[in-house]
Amino acid sequence: MKFNYWMTILVVLVGTSCTLSSSKSVLVPVQQNNFILVYQPKGDVFFGPDTKTLKEGEWYDNWVPNDHGFIKADDGKWHIFGITHPYIAPKHGDIHKGENASFHAVSTTTNFKDAFVTNHFIDKAKVLPPQDRPNEPIVNHAPYIIKKDDWYYMVYGPSPMRLAVSKDLYEWQSKGNLFHQEGGARDPSLFVQNGKYYMVYCSQNSVLLRESDDMLTWSEPKTIFTSVIYEPESPSLIFHNGTYYLVVCSWDGVWDKKELVGAYQEKSYVLQSDDMFNFGKNSDKQVATLLGHAPELFQDEDGDWYISSAEWPNRGVSVDKITWVEKQ
Repeated sequence: MKFNYWMTILVVLVGTSCTLSSSKSVLVPVQQNNFILVYQPKGDVFFGPDTKTLKEGEWYDNWVPNDHGFIKADDGKWHIFGITHPYIAPKHGDIHKGENASFHAVSTTTNFKDAFVTNHFIDKAKVLPPQDRPNEPIVNHAPYIIKKDDWYYMVYGPSPMRLAVSKDLYEWQSKGNLFHQEGGARDPSLFVQNGKYYMVYCSQNSVLLRESDDMLTWSEPKTIFTSVIYEPESPSLIFHNGTYYLVVCSWDGVWDKKELVGAYQEKSYVLQSDDMFNFGKNSDKQVATLLGHAPELFQDEDGDWYISSAEWPNRGVSVDKITWVEKQ
């Protein structure tokens, strides 16, 4: 799960309405299939609390990122935020235990093409561990960040969906709960159009959408996609070439529990609709399949597109190039 600074600007400039005509040819994303490992987590002290296999205050060399996103700061540098925790061998059981803070990595350049090289992003201090959120649930998943006025706004889950704010992307203030979701809610991402904020997130086998005028008060949810074939994860909503795309990662429940990579499934689907509130069911509106776990589609300063992936095909966060072609 997710955020896209340049995509947000594009949407605000060209978005016109929630239901659009289909006069233009539909474009579909095609990836180059040449992933570059841009971020490899470094060793760190576990922020806690203790789990069956992890101990607060102990050093761990091997860390695992998951749902993540990119944002370009005011100084031009690129930042990545995402789920993180020390590696847990599958034989020990729940491999996601300890996902209680976000990693934060920063580029040394202001041009993403210069950052699109192996191990470019540099680890910074972890963000919003439990000690910084004393009245919240321990877990901290799938941060998504946008810039609003003079503040960066981060939403994260799982339910209750929560909010934190920052002036500089380094120091964050927890602002508490935004809403609870019956049946659970996870993997939020934000989409901005015509001054209105939209949050998409997963709940059971569906993707839900809520609206807000101020990022604080949110509408009741609308179901915009449901699948009985797979469990959708890490949804993101984008607007391109006059139409909407919903990108979802899939979880089919099949994993031998021997190798970590099998738990980070790479098959993701792109759904297209002229109505952001209706992406159908199963493969009704599917137009493309992409490879990437918890993928983010985003643009650089020149408008070129990329897809990112956590823990596939490399340990860490990898990025591949995307082009858009006419649907055949």
